[in-house]
Amino acid sequence: MENRMTQTFTVTTKRTNACVEITGVSFLLNNFSVITLSLCVYEAVGKMAGQVVSNRPTALFDFELVEGESGDSTIIASSNQINPWIDPATIKLRHRIGRGPFGDVWLATHHSMTEDYEEYHEVAIKMLHPIKEDNIRNVLNKLDNFLSKCRGLENICWLHGLSIISKKICIVMKFYEGSVGDKMARYKGGKLPLSDVLRYGADLAQGIMDLHAKDIFILNLKPFNFLLNENDRAVLGDFGIPYVFLGVALTNTEMTRRLGTPNYMAPEQWEPEIRGPISFETDSWGFGCSIVEMLTGILPWSGKSVDEMYKLVVKKEEKPHIPSGLPPAVENVLIGCFEYDFRSRPIMADILHAFKSSQNAVYQDGGWMGPGSRMIREKPGGSGYTEWFLAKDHLQVGDMVRSRKSRGSCNPENMDVPEGTVVGLERDTDQDGFVLVRVHGIHDPIRVHVSTLERVTFGLAAGDWVRLKTEDRKHSPVGVIHSITRDGTVAVAVIGLETLWMGNYSEFQMAKPYCVGQFIRLKSNVFSPRFDWPRKRGGEWATGRICQVLPNGCLAVKFPGRLTFSDETSSFLADPAEVELVSFNTCPGMVKKYQHLEDFHWTVRPLLIALGLFTSMKFGLFVGRKIGRSKNKKGPNHAVQNGQNADGSTAGNTAWRPPKVTNIFR
Repeated sequence: MENRMTQTFTVTTKRTNACVEITGVSFLLNNFSVITLSLCVYEAVGKMAGQVVSNRPTALFDFELVEGESGDSTIIASSNQINPWIDPATIKLRHRIGRGPFGDVWLATHHSMTEDYEEYHEVAIKMLHPIKEDNIRNVLNKLDNFLSKCRGLENICWLHGLSIISKKICIVMKFYEGSVGDKMARYKGGKLPLSDVLRYGADLAQGIMDLHAKDIFILNLKPFNFLLNENDRAVLGDFGIPYVFLGVALTNTEMTRRLGTPNYMAPEQWEPEIRGPISFETDSWGFGCSIVEMLTGILPWSGKSVDEMYKLVVKKEEKPHIPSGLPPAVENVLIGCFEYDFRSRPIMADILHAFKSSQNAVYQDGGWMGPGSRMIREKPGGSGYTEWFLAKDHLQVGDMVRSRKSRGSCNPENMDVPEGTVVGLERDTDQDGFVLVRVHGIHDPIRVHVSTLERVTFGLAAGDWVRLKTEDRKHSPVGVIHSITRDGTVAVAVIGLETLWMGNYSEFQMAKPYCVGQFIRLKSNVFSPRFDWPRKRGGEWATGRICQVLPNGCLAVKFPGRLTFSDETSSFLADPAEVELVSFNTCPGMVKKYQHLEDFHWTVRPLLIALGLFTSMKFGLFVGRKIGRSKNKKGPNHAVQNGQNADGSTAGNTAWRPPKVTNIFR
């Protein structure tokens, strides 16, 4: 096979013959019994004498023609060269049918015409809000990449292409008659039947999982973005528009700081560079909010302003209310979706399993029967960790492991397995159970529950604090490992990045961890900290106590040594790379130790002052009584002598006073 030619072209399928035209040259492919084209895979079955080319990973509508020995050909399909651009002149806007935080949705007609046919398609146009001209090319490239990844996914809306109308980027997609939100509006109270919620939930979880497999975050999950096809199956109508706008400056400054619809946004979604980063588990929160709304008919945080929602979700860590009476597996997974720390939330595979297993559950005699009716059991030794956190670490034979420390603990603990190798697994359907670990110094392998172990790869494990060897001013050099693969690829959450930092284990070194309850202050060589930090009267940096450690290592700090009022900031944030620990051991001299004592609470100084005054008064009274008693010892003799030499009036008065009254005046 010497001659080989690759071109992009359109195929019109017929039962017997297929004519393919490439740049004016026509080839007639005879004897085809079937030509089947789909979005990702094609299949050509026929009688061809030519050489058969083996299947290989392909994309959309990019065809490779390979000539065989007898002139017959084999077609291989891919989509690397597909042009997503749609001429705006072929689109006629009819009327607006929706409005969202990132743009408007229009009903339109798309006129497509070739030499062989002329068609009119009813389409939906997502017209995005205006963006700065400098960022248009960047956004178009992102959307082009997303479109190529999304096409062919069963639970994602059909995407036709991109266009620009009135200087606004437009996404042309198939028009669907309704959405889950529309269907909710037709029911009393806006609540869907549980059977529909479980069915739609499984459809959506599958679609979200498919996008996550292609490294796409949705970040805008809500019932009105869940479209219904002709078979009453739910498909995703949004494939990550907020993620496209990540880092892009919009003309609307209010929209620049949002990464979704506020009612459905996870805590880290509000400030991803500070409280993030965003991850696949961020979509778990939005999915949970959507399911709760479908079950209750009530919009999450209904009636609250954007600022109020921010305070409730981010500051007060409040969660949407989950209705009772759900299948236990669904209830359990929804509870997990609203964990404040995204690392403790379930991934979409867990959610999909819970919804699918609950579809056949039956409510009978006051309880749920059948698959999905079992609550997830507690795992021993997983102190401070959720079931979903522990489920993300799957052990294999040959893995290096160690005992898992209690969450948030910086103190050294006695480890049953300081370091060992997995030599055996006890498998079950839940990927849960015990493993056999060989530990150095112990002859026989020990049997340990998997939840008490964590995998160690190249000396690193999920949750370890690390420092980048090469620092970048754009983000903090210190972060927390989110995950590490067996080949040494590390995902690290750091302050200053909206997504996880990906790199190799060799680019890191171990860093000192920080825990809740520790006292810290800014280093003396830090003059312009990343976050605001209070000073003492003398100009030195104040000392505060860590009240929360965020997933990216950002430290939330309170200053109990400072008297604050309601209108002042109750807590501050700190970059772990800019602070140092403060303790009585690190404070030189008694003066510094006393100053650190005042850091524990603002009442320490007034209490010590009050205690000093009370002690002084007590000591003064004690000394005064001593002096008074010494004088009283001489008083009676002197009074008797005076009574003998005087006129007797005073002596007489003293003699007849009651003894108790006399003691009072002593």
